[in-house]
Amino acid sequence: MSNCKPCSTPVDTCAKIPADAGPSVADPTAYCSLVGALQYLTFTRPDIAYAVQQVCLHMHDPREEHLVAAKRILRYLQGTTGHGLVMPRSAPTQLTVYTDADWAGCPDTRRSTSGYAVFLGGSLISWSSKRQHTVSRSSAEAEYRAVANGVAEASWLQQLLHELHQPLQSVCLVYCDNVSTVYLSTNSVQHQRTKHVEIDLHFVRERVAIGAVCVLHVPTTSQFADVFTKGLPSSVFLEFRSSLNVRPSDVPTAVGC
Repeated sequence: MSNCKPCSTPVDTCAKIPADAGPSVADPTAYCSLVGALQYLTFTRPDIAYAVQQVCLHMHDPREEHLVAAKRILRYLQGTTGHGLVMPRSAPTQLTVYTDADWAGCPDTRRSTSGYAVFLGGSLISWSSKRQHTVSRSSAEAEYRAVANGVAEASWLQQLLHELHQPLQSVCLVYCDNVSTVYLSTNSVQHQRTKHVEIDLHFVRERVAIGAVCVLHVPTTSQFADVFTKGLPSSVFLEFRSSLNVRPSDVPTAVGC
């Protein structure tokens, strides 16, 4: 596909592809090889993390529709071969986390997809796009599990920086676009409908209580973690991609990637 027509986004805005979509692929080994190679590319290309996560879900029984989705990622990469993760020089004084969840997005299991983006100063240093292990009974629960994942990653990074003798002096800021989740992170009253997420509730509240993190609301228009949970229109995707510091490098590598 070296001469394929490029596309502006790695995944479309349609609903997620079910597991039994279309006939099985003729060569499952080739599909697994392609998707495995794309997994390595996500180490420096967070903009394709969600698209790759989606095609990885079907490695055990790939169908033609899944192969089409994988080829779309290649078409997107064809038009962005000069892009990569840029880390600007800045004083790492703040740890900022954006978290999001796509509630019950999986058409087969109705599990949600969690995503987070962690910035140290102005540099993106950690990100994730992953399907949740359990079915969430409300959008607030799905969002809260995403926040818990982001807080866990931030806590590990805070400890790592402390061991490197570079402790951060300011509290870690965690942004999500669900008001109920922000409220639950500080509300000591646990309602009946939230008891099934008790572990995540106590974990996040503990980090908030000791002043390690602060959970804040962010408008959906500024929720960069949307890139890791769903397909976005091209205009929104390109804006968020730039915010994640994925752009053409000033000094390209030997192969131009």
